[in-house]
Amino acid sequence: MSENDFVRLSDLTRDQSYGTSDEGVYDPTGDTAYGSNGERIGTVRDALVEYDTGLIRYFLIDANSKQVLVPVGNARIDDQGVYFDQLTNEQMSQMRTYSFEEGYGPEAQAADERVLRGAGTIEATGERVLHAAQSNVQATSPVVQNEAQSSHHEQTLRTPDKLRLLEERLVVNKDRFVAGSVEISKHVETRQEQVNVALQREEVVIERQPVTEARPATEGTVLGGASETIQVDLEAERAKVAKEAYVTEEIGLGKRTVTDTQTVQETIGREVLDVTKTGEVRLEEDQTSVTDPKTTH
Repeated sequence: MSENDFVRLSDLTRDQSYGTSDEGVYDPTGDTAYGSNGERIGTVRDALVEYDTGLIRYFLIDANSKQVLVPVGNARIDDQGVYFDQLTNEQMSQMRTYSFEEGYGPEAQAADERVLRGAGTIEATGERVLHAAQSNVQATSPVVQNEAQSSHHEQTLRTPDKLRLLEERLVVNKDRFVAGSVEISKHVETRQEQVNVALQREEVVIERQPVTEARPATEGTVLGGASETIQVDLEAERAKVAKEAYVTEEIGLGKRTVTDTQTVQETIGREVLDVTKTGEVRLEEDQTSVTDPKTTH
């Protein structure tokens, strides 16, 4: 079968208006994919199916770093997801990276099959089909069947109802708020300062010189007859104080981000499974998935 005979399940359900959410319909999209030893290897993102028959041929597995196609015959499907019991992470790394635009030709199919044969042969009887609910009309909603049952359309594999267990998880977000503000300004402080200034002043000096040889005064001079006055101006320096402003410091205002670690605490809850048995009931299940079982007789 050539790659042109395949179509993506998502395209098929969209183009033909299949309702994959209808009751009894199995849609693998979004299921968890598990490999050998039950190790999670990725998520089922889509499937390649035959356009005419609805036969699912390949699961498209998103393995985080790449997407690969795994034949549906290698799969085991249950309520928990899709299991590829013989598929290892090493094989996943060796398989071709799938791109719908580039297609999945015979060479890529053969290369992947050689990788998978290291874990076992693909059994055709394990393939799943997307088929119509009645053989004589076009299907309005796809269902999942075993290929051996494809001729008996009334024998469909219906997915059971699922009980989902929920748990709360802390989701911490951050928002910004104004925690405070800083404003800078200035004011004047005064202090008394003393400066010593050298000031000069003039003083009067009286020089008295005795006359050794007396001589007569000017004719007509009478004692006390005339008053003579000599005046001398004395000068002095005085301090004149003035003030002048100088720049002594420049201050800028900025901000930086620092990180503090804060521990937040909140009470969260989760749903746990309660199993109630009435009468003689034998229950086989993975005990790790049952918490606090209750038994009623």
